[in-house]
Amino acid sequence: MTALIESLVAQRQRPLQQRYLAHPREAWIHDHGRAFQGHGRDPFHGEVEADSNASTPWAFGIHRAVGGDHDAPNPGDLLACALAACLQSTTRMVAEWLEMELAALEVDVSAYADVRGTLRVDSAVPVGFQRLDVRVTGRVVAGHQDARSLQRLVSSAEACCVVMQTLNPGTDVRTDWCLNQPGPQAAG
Repeated sequence: MTALIESLVAQRQRPLQQRYLAHPREAWIHDHGRAFQGHGRDPFHGEVEADSNASTPWAFGIHRAVGGDHDAPNPGDLLACALAACLQSTTRMVAEWLEMELAALEVDVSAYADVRGTLRVDSAVPVGFQRLDVRVTGRVVAGHQDARSLQRLVSSAEACCVVMQTLNPGTDVRTDWCLNQPGPQAAG
């Protein structure tokens, strides 16, 4: 089974590497998410959907620290999950390339924010998460297990994790507000 998984990563990624080397513009991707009121009863609830989720929306709620009920995943939970999912899968793919077999790899992400900035209690407090703590646990069961190989796995996984590398330096976020103009009908 391991040989099949190892070859699957190489089978899928090697042709992509060659194609993107020859045609760099083809390496650009576009992911998309949308939030809408849905069945949200108030400003503290709504729904999100991703283009790749076959139009199955996920309910979200807002953290109780800013007035919500925290009765559904909140945007901070979703951000933490995005980082956890990206780093976990990236680590597994890199391990395959390095011919390492991992057992029970788990990534746990905790996001910390002082919400006084969000609630405009203290203008000196920045709005946003001030810290993300990431804990990766697992075990290398086959392949290179020496300290140098493990460090190569860690540094390569972190360097290739799209979400981590997006969050680390910050991202250019561009907004386009279209208020009081005809637009898409509210879903739900």
